[in-house]
Amino acid sequence: MAGLLYRLGRFAARRHWTVIIAWVVIIALAGTGYALFKGTPSSSITIPGTATQKVTDELAKKFPSASGGSGSIVFETTDGKAFTASEKTEVSDFLTSIKGKHQVKGVTDPFTTQAELDKQKAQVTTGRTQIANAKKQLAAGQAQLDAAQKQLDAGQKQLDAAKAAGTPASALASQQATIDAGTAQLKAQQAKIDSSTKTLKTQETKLELGADLLDQSKNIRFVSKDGSTAVGSVSFTKSLYEVDADVKSSIVSTAAKGLDGVHVYVTDDIAQAVPSILGPGEVIGLVVALIVLLIMLGTIIGAGLPLLAAIVGIGVSVLGATAFSGLVQFNSVTTVLGVMLGLAVGIDYSLFILNRHRRQLKQGMELQESIGLANGTSGNAVLFAGSTVIIALLALNITGIPFLGLMGTVGAVAVAVSILVAISFTPAMLSIVGMRILRRKEREAIGNTASTRIPNAPMKTWRAIVTLIVGVAVLGTIALPAMQMRFGLPDGSSEATDSSQYKAFETLASKFGEGQNGPLLVVADLPKKATGTDLLQQEVTIGAKISSQKNVSAVAPIGASKDGTVVAYQVIPTGGPSSVSTENLVHDLRALSPISTDDGKATIGVAGNASANIDVSEKLADVLPLYLVVVVGLSLIILIIVFRSLLVPLTATAGFVLSLLAAFGGLTAIYQFGWLSFIFGVHDPAPILSFLPIIEVGVLFGLAMDYQLFLVSGMREAFAHGASAKVAVQRGLHAGRNVVAAAAIIMISVFSGFIFSDSSTIRPIGFGLGFGVLVDAFVVRMLLIPAVMHLLGRSAWWFPKWLDRILPDVDVEGAKLERTHPVDGSHHQSHAAPVPVDAEPAVHHEGPPSHRAAQ
Repeated sequence: MAGLLYRLGRFAARRHWTVIIAWVVIIALAGTGYALFKGTPSSSITIPGTATQKVTDELAKKFPSASGGSGSIVFETTDGKAFTASEKTEVSDFLTSIKGKHQVKGVTDPFTTQAELDKQKAQVTTGRTQIANAKKQLAAGQAQLDAAQKQLDAGQKQLDAAKAAGTPASALASQQATIDAGTAQLKAQQAKIDSSTKTLKTQETKLELGADLLDQSKNIRFVSKDGSTAVGSVSFTKSLYEVDADVKSSIVSTAAKGLDGVHVYVTDDIAQAVPSILGPGEVIGLVVALIVLLIMLGTIIGAGLPLLAAIVGIGVSVLGATAFSGLVQFNSVTTVLGVMLGLAVGIDYSLFILNRHRRQLKQGMELQESIGLANGTSGNAVLFAGSTVIIALLALNITGIPFLGLMGTVGAVAVAVSILVAISFTPAMLSIVGMRILRRKEREAIGNTASTRIPNAPMKTWRAIVTLIVGVAVLGTIALPAMQMRFGLPDGSSEATDSSQYKAFETLASKFGEGQNGPLLVVADLPKKATGTDLLQQEVTIGAKISSQKNVSAVAPIGASKDGTVVAYQVIPTGGPSSVSTENLVHDLRALSPISTDDGKATIGVAGNASANIDVSEKLADVLPLYLVVVVGLSLIILIIVFRSLLVPLTATAGFVLSLLAAFGGLTAIYQFGWLSFIFGVHDPAPILSFLPIIEVGVLFGLAMDYQLFLVSGMREAFAHGASAKVAVQRGLHAGRNVVAAAAIIMISVFSGFIFSDSSTIRPIGFGLGFGVLVDAFVVRMLLIPAVMHLLGRSAWWFPKWLDRILPDVDVEGAKLERTHPVDGSHHQSHAAPVPVDAEPAVHHEGPPSHRAAQ
């Protein structure tokens, strides 16, 4: 591969305009594909097969009127006083205007709904009074009938006595007829009273059942008690993530205009939109990266070239990937990881090749030969390092979570394109730039390498021991908060304090209770079809069971399906959508199933946005250990092949786990506990973004292997060329630390730029990756790994002979290529571990067997 990359570099140097024009054409094609075939990204995160999704699918089939997404719009008077009649009219007209929009099924007017709810409560009181009065009337009528019946019975008794005394029947016939007629009349009146009593009893049963339902929903309000705030709702024909973005945007833009004397806030369900990829924070990150490059390389041309390469890579990868968004449903954050990685690795990979090329030019190598050799050596290392990142990202597909797999795939595409840009576009640009890649003083000193200093003494053993103990202790301490990490998805409380979503969230919490921000949808499948009073009785029975659960504020029946087999409820929790109490409530409600009713057992399910978020978070938490095992196992295999060692891969992997746990600890401390919130703008601490840990594992694994490769491969080469194992550690660190430090700072700068994004989803991703790179590069790779390698000594490079024979020999640094392309005709040594002119020839017996064979 090194030879192929060498030839590619030479070709790009000779035919630089051809290569550059080819990339311009590729960008144009990607842009055309994007313009023609792009789709609308979704702002929701869903996972097929979850309990919530199953309930949602069932509703769509059996109870379509209760299916579809919904969101709330909060209205608050600007003066804090109760709504006036004109303001109520404004709100009603506003909601009516939304009702006519595409994909909007209906709206709920808060004032009409609250008035109806109050009327129903009043009707219960009135109904009870009417029923009580009716009972009294029926009781009085029954008493009159009973008295009349006694008179008739007495008259009949007298007639019977007269008949017994011998009075002729003809003489008593008229009297008997009168009594018989009276008896018949009383029977008819008794039948009417019995019928009225039965009807009244049915009415009373319905009234009391209705009263029970009202009592269960007594804490639900649509207008606050002080009359200053109202909540309207918008229901859609589709689930929220399927509703067109322009429909939501239209509602948000209409609400942003406000009303006369009324603030209008749209909740996160509707207002959540596609986040902006490039903002002030990201621009600052790029500026910092440019400054680092300028300091390291000393020329504006040199500093600008890696940035240009990264921009080309992002242009191709992001435009090309999103061109498929019309065929595959993209999430609003799908491309974020691609942009982050494309910027970071695009700069770093180009920098690695450029830095090698500069060093060779200063040694006197001819321009095109230097470009080819830099591409064959550092480019080969870039290809391998990038491959580890790609593999880790593609492995996200094994989680079985579509949006996460797609996110990893887009990120992998971005890294792959960055590699291709680095090994083709960068050599072409280096050819155009020519010797101007060096400062004037550097050009004047070409060929003068007398000042090159190479470490010949190992570090102090006590220093290695102290470094290892202190480093592990510090990282362990930072990782402690991760033991209390909770997973969740953003809600309105995570948004910017001046945003509509945040104001809606806070207003609902203060005026109606925190649970109003995360209502649950509970669906019950009845044991058999039910109608009338029987259906109402089952609704009450199930509702009462739900109401009896801890952390339930209110239960409101939504209705029943047309066939009478499904009933649905809106359940308001006592806590917010991200609270522990709401999470516990979802589990408790699901544990209730089945519920015993008069007709048998009813099974229940839970859905709603809060429930969906909980399901997604738990699913992601469940697959995290599997993904971590796969990535760690992959790490060991790859490093064993590269370094021809068993202990080096183990220490590298242990270091990766340490940096990962420290990154988790930092995330938990800042975004969940709220530490240093004034710096990072965390105004409302919340659970950690549920898919962030998996992304952290994949990305940090790849980047950690990058730094491990560029530092430890230098140690390996130095050891193979005759240095003692402990001196080789110092030589490898000396050779690679500057470029790795610069690369890490650039990576941190790019990631950190996203910490201050407008999106609550992107901010923790930026921090997690930036902090993870900081810890891994500067603590693990530059301090702990050298200390461990020093303490292990020669045993670090022990490798079983039988395993060495069966594994392929991966010449990552292109050492074989270097030996065939010396700078000045002398034996050319690897840049990773240059050997002094007067050094002894390589002591082959100390090097790994594969390298000995290569000699």
